[in-house]
Amino acid sequence: MSSDLPPQSPEQTRWFASEVHPHESALRAYVKNQFPKLRDIDDVVQESFLKTWSAHAKRPIRSAKAFLFRVARHSAIDLIRRSKNSPINDVGDFEQLHVIEDGSSVADVVSVAEKKRMVIKAIDALPSRCREVFIMRKLKYMPQAEVALALGVSERTVETQLSRGMKRCEVYLRKHGAETFFNHESL
Repeated sequence: MSSDLPPQSPEQTRWFASEVHPHESALRAYVKNQFPKLRDIDDVVQESFLKTWSAHAKRPIRSAKAFLFRVARHSAIDLIRRSKNSPINDVGDFEQLHVIEDGSSVADVVSVAEKKRMVIKAIDALPSRCREVFIMRKLKYMPQAEVALALGVSERTVETQLSRGMKRCEVYLRKHGAETFFNHESL
């Protein structure tokens, strides 16, 4: 034990074990209910035990439970008061902080947005039939047979128009500084 504690006696130990310690769960519940924003409940309980032990060593305590709860109340209030005066804010749940995110960086988000604008311009530059096929197949994910039926053309025409559209978009993007065509993650 620490040097802050008065010397132990068998009587002191018996008294603490029978009169104080049995109230631990009730004390925790009391502190938690009365001070719901207090995070250091264990500190308050331990400090209350210590102060009660020390006080009893100096003079008899008539009602250990009442004394223990009063000490806990004062300890909790002191702890709250100290935390309000502290320039450092306590953080309860580090997962709730958004200091470092695992998501994309600002540069990545801007880059993806710029790529999307370039792809839109490339698609807009396609001839109308080629653009229709490209949009239906690549952006709306329509099956080739449905595209052919919707446009009144053969499936072979859909394949040809899609292939031409892909090549033209790739040429457009390279011409405008994009090295790769479609990065499927960014669309």
